[in-house]
Amino acid sequence: MARQLKVFVVPAGFHDAYVAAPSRKAALAAWGSEHDLFARGIAQEVTDPALTAEPLAHPGAVIKRSRGTTAEQIAALPDAPVRTAEDDPPATPAKTKRGGGKASPERKAEPKPTPPPPPKPSRDALAAAEQALADLEDAYRDADAALLARQRALDRERRDLEAAHERDSKERGDALAEERDRYDRAISRWRKE
Repeated sequence: MARQLKVFVVPAGFHDAYVAAPSRKAALAAWGSEHDLFARGIAQEVTDPALTAEPLAHPGAVIKRSRGTTAEQIAALPDAPVRTAEDDPPATPAKTKRGGGKASPERKAEPKPTPPPPPKPSRDALAAAEQALADLEDAYRDADAALLARQRALDRERRDLEAAHERDSKERGDALAEERDRYDRAISRWRKE
């Protein structure tokens, strides 16, 4: 039996993100959160039927709703602080020479020229390693094909050998049986004499 869906909400910028899920854990997964936003008091369950209708119609989908119009959101921003003379940093007093006279204004250091970027790394070693691997694979395929051809030739030779052995064995077996019969007949005649 499927668990009943609940609707949960979490603030996301100027929006609220609603999701219909069977549990808080499922809601956190839908939002993509690795932290328990419920324990931190950020996320909560929603029971208002006007807010739960759309999420319940799309279970598991995150539904974003704006928290007011653009004008309302701008009005909610704090007023920009007014700058006063007190906010400006204090002026640095002019330096004086040892004799009491004013020092000449300090020259601003000229910016150091930026060093040229380092040269682009060479790809030669990488290309050589790639070529070495490609050569190894080609050599392996050639050697494997040669072994396969030799294996097929050996298989043919074995089949021919077995066929010849079977043919010759049958001929010699027949000759042996014939010779045994001749010998047995000769022994029988010898005993009768």
